[in-house]
Amino acid sequence: MKKHIPNLITCMNVTSGTVAIYAAFHGHLYLAAWLVILAMVFDFFDGFAARLLHVKSEMGKELDSLADMVSFGVMPSVMAFFLIRDLGYSGGGLFTVNSWQGAFMYVPFLVPAFSAYRLAKFNLDVRQTHSFIGLPTPSNALFWVMLVFTRYYQEEFFTAMWGKPWLLALFALVLAILLICEIPMFSLKLTSFSWNGNALLYCFLGAVIIGFVVWGVKALSCMIPVYILISCYDFKRVWNWRFWGILVVLFLLLNWAAAFIVFPAYLIVLIVKLTARADQ
Repeated sequence: MKKHIPNLITCMNVTSGTVAIYAAFHGHLYLAAWLVILAMVFDFFDGFAARLLHVKSEMGKELDSLADMVSFGVMPSVMAFFLIRDLGYSGGGLFTVNSWQGAFMYVPFLVPAFSAYRLAKFNLDVRQTHSFIGLPTPSNALFWVMLVFTRYYQEEFFTAMWGKPWLLALFALVLAILLICEIPMFSLKLTSFSWNGNALLYCFLGAVIIGFVVWGVKALSCMIPVYILISCYDFKRVWNWRFWGILVVLFLLLNWAAAFIVFPAYLIVLIVKLTARADQ
């Protein structure tokens, strides 16, 4: 009986994602965002339960990917679609485009395809045991969830920083590509409580908490871009012009608001570098 408990939790994950899609298409995007958070909770506890009960199986692994495809593959594209549509195209129907700019709201529909490829690759990639190669699908989903919360609680900030249809469409495209890129990303799951091996994670979580206390929900909209920049930092020598190109593009697209993303990322990396040097 106990071998079915993790699979039951995984099924609750996909159920949450399915209800979230239904809620979003009926105008309840805020509720849908909370349902995605609930799906993330189930996604964490199915693996935790499997390890605790020693019932890890190949079926559970495949079922988890199928659930993630719904909750963190399809649902983020739905959230992104409605966020873009509500910025200027709310008068049209689902397949009504009043101008060429209306095409921006269909860019997020690329996300499920890239998510499916990433999840299939993850199941076969033996390198992704304690860290990730490419952006995890829950991280992509979390970015759009935080944008929904930002729009709900800090509408003026959302409009000023993220309120451009082309900008959200660009982020949807970039995040979709990052899902399948060969870029190592540190894991957001704790395997132990020691500082060594978890320094980046602890500093990142600390920055998120401090940012939330100081700036509120609007700081959470930057947590995934900060996560990506931190993960990319050690590859700036390999990427060279590509890495710095990302920073330049951020400043051009977001103006002053890019500092809200870049500075915390470099502060976290600096702390980790200094503490690592002190341990040697």
